[in-house]
Amino acid sequence: QVQLKESGGGLVQPGASLKISCLVSGGTFADYGMGWFRQVPGKEREFVAGITWNGRNTFYARSVAGRFTIFRDNDINTLWLQMFSLKPEDTAAYYCAARSREYSISQGDYNYWGQGTQVTVGS
Repeated sequence: QVQLKESGGGLVQPGASLKISCLVSGGTFADYGMGWFRQVPGKEREFVAGITWNGRNTFYARSVAGRFTIFRDNDINTLWLQMFSLKPEDTAAYYCAARSREYSISQGDYNYWGQGTQVTVGS
């Protein structure tokens, strides 16, 4: 059974940096395209960033492009999202998700999800 576990969330000030991670177990991590999504209560879950199974291709939502970086290490089954210049509007629960090979910007295309880690940007 494939399991995804996010960690690293917390409370940070505007302008700060934070790196969150996603550890995948129970499957072959190198087979999966991965995505990061985020959700604020009362709103739809939105795509943040995606990466192909081999890490060669990435894609970002316009709202985070240039500030966030998605990357992975297939040797240790781990995905990261490095976030710079955080803004209050980045406050959300962040989820990692896995699907076959390629990433997708659509949450419905993912087969496996983590439980989420909360990122709060405020003073």
